[in-house]
Amino acid sequence: MNKTAQRLREVGINPIIRASSADAVMPVAEALLAAGLPVVEITMTVPNAIDAISAVAKRFGSKLLVGAGTVTDAEMCKRAVDAGAEFIVTPCLVPAVIEAAHRADVAVLPGALTPTEVFEAFRSGGDMVKVFPVQSIGGAAYLRALRGPFPDILLVPTGGVTLENIAELFQAGAAAVGVGTELISTDALARRDYTAIGALVKQFVEAVRRARG
Repeated sequence: MNKTAQRLREVGINPIIRASSADAVMPVAEALLAAGLPVVEITMTVPNAIDAISAVAKRFGSKLLVGAGTVTDAEMCKRAVDAGAEFIVTPCLVPAVIEAAHRADVAVLPGALTPTEVFEAFRSGGDMVKVFPVQSIGGAAYLRALRGPFPDILLVPTGGVTLENIAELFQAGAAAVGVGTELISTDALARRDYTAIGALVKQFVEAVRRARG
């Protein structure tokens, strides 16, 4: 397994920053790391996302695994990797992005939902497959159903993951989970309440530890 993917699996939570300003990215990254979560996914929908990825990668180096999310074409993938992204996440199945990530020798988590998409994402070279939006289509029950025919595919349920359902997602076979606004809320970002984000991160980290027992 790709070393970055292995690390993502070990950590178990991929926190996703979707902010309306790049100014929030650095303090959120600091809060994540301080609370014991050494991973961050910065979506390309954040204004000046490339600059934010570069700044975080330079500041934290090997302490924090930096990824780019919502990557939808090969050029975007290349720019993110050049800026320092060590893993690439797509919202849907984009073969060109998987190929670009392979060329750059970085981990890639293609987004998929249906069994056909999940298998194609894996067959095309996804290191892990992001199942999105998982809660909209049955949550843990849906993940468990996918694990039946695909026991060897590392599934990362994303979309609607909360403190209340995280344990059942791991029990259903999640390799890791992606968590966005449920962890880094729009409200906390608007208030610049990074202490609150850090406190919630600690609860999520503890919830994963308990779920994995």
